[in-house]
Amino acid sequence: MTVELTYQESGHGTPLVLLHAFPLSSAMWATQHWLLADTCRLITPDQRGWGDSPLGDEKPSMDVLVDDLALLLDDLKLEKVVLGGLSMGGYVTMAFLRRYPERVLGMVLANTKASADNENAAANRIGIAHALEHTHSAEPLIENVFTNLLGSTTRETKPAVAEAARAAILAAPPDAAAWAEYAMASRVSSFDVLERADVPTLIISGEEDALITDADVAAMADVLPDAQVVQIPHAGHLTAIEDPTAFDGAVRALLARV
Repeated sequence: MTVELTYQESGHGTPLVLLHAFPLSSAMWATQHWLLADTCRLITPDQRGWGDSPLGDEKPSMDVLVDDLALLLDDLKLEKVVLGGLSMGGYVTMAFLRRYPERVLGMVLANTKASADNENAAANRIGIAHALEHTHSAEPLIENVFTNLLGSTTRETKPAVAEAARAAILAAPPDAAAWAEYAMASRVSSFDVLERADVPTLIISGEEDALITDADVAAMADVLPDAQVVQIPHAGHLTAIEDPTAFDGAVRALLARV
């Protein structure tokens, strides 16, 4: 059963839906609402369990997140959108494209990859989910996730950004975080979907991303019919937060192509 997602909206023009990273909420896009409002109609949902969106009682699955998003677009009377996301948001973007290719005008795939988790990565996610359920706190996310999210340059030169990210992660709802880990651990490869994605696509990577490799980026770019890759220097996994000016400049260029 789908849930009604809460969302933030700003601007007018081409609808751009951006999906947040794990383990953050739509609040991560605050700067994008400020910088992109003159370019597009930006919509940033809280995925189920995050922000004010209810978690519901569905079993963890990327398809459930796709159903939630489709319902939101229906409620907003949006037949087609430019769809994108960062990290987990990218996984949901590709899962949505599998089911609703006719509703996607273009894509932003930021700090994400098309491959499924290997056995070790899936086991690690499930271990973190178990720890979240056992402790009923977000502390396991600080221990196991936070250290890999920001680039070394951000940690050293932008302490306010690092502290804000840490505070946001500490505020993450443990039940939603566990649900998301299970859903991501069971996701399937999306390379077959990208091969058929005949829409302008922007791939954003961070020069200092500890989670997404250059090979992950190249693998997506190689199969996409119409992809542009932008690497943001001195940024890690959370490029939209670490260097919003560079991130938003790349998105503006994609919107112009769409």
